[in-house]
Amino acid sequence: MIKDDSIPDQPRLPAVEIIPFIPGHKEAIRTLNYEWLEKYFFIEPNDIIQLSDPIGEIIEKGGHIYYARCNDEIIGTSSLMKINDDEYELAKMAVTEKYKGIGAGRLLMEHCISEATRLNAKKLTLYSNTKLEAAINLYRSYGFYEVPPSPDVHYIRSNIKMEKLLNGENCI
Repeated sequence: MIKDDSIPDQPRLPAVEIIPFIPGHKEAIRTLNYEWLEKYFFIEPNDIIQLSDPIGEIIEKGGHIYYARCNDEIIGTSSLMKINDDEYELAKMAVTEKYKGIGAGRLLMEHCISEATRLNAKKLTLYSNTKLEAAINLYRSYGFYEVPPSPDVHYIRSNIKMEKLLNGENCI
């Protein structure tokens, strides 16, 4: 093979894989989410409830939790929280600061969209804050669009609600 020295070697990104929830990683969803919540906002009562009991609050209610793993370390997480048979909330998405920029957030997003589609969901909903510009840009790049906020929003910090229609549903 001929090497072209005029093209600098590109750094290799570490391999990231998405894995489903297992009880042995139960604490990771809390740790990863508390990290970003404490950096940008504060931990709300609803966060404490959901993150202290992810099995009871997410999985046993029909939801799903996923993790991004790199070098045998859990570096990110995301959840699909079941709202009803047609709709899931994309929630509890976080990537630890040390591993930001390697694509873990995109992999988690793609996995959640794929899983929601597989579950025959018609819509994904999420709540966020416009202060989180990188996250909002990520959501928009995957087809999420802003909708009027719900009166029953679960988070004080939320100032934007976004949706993505799935399974061939048309945007209105």
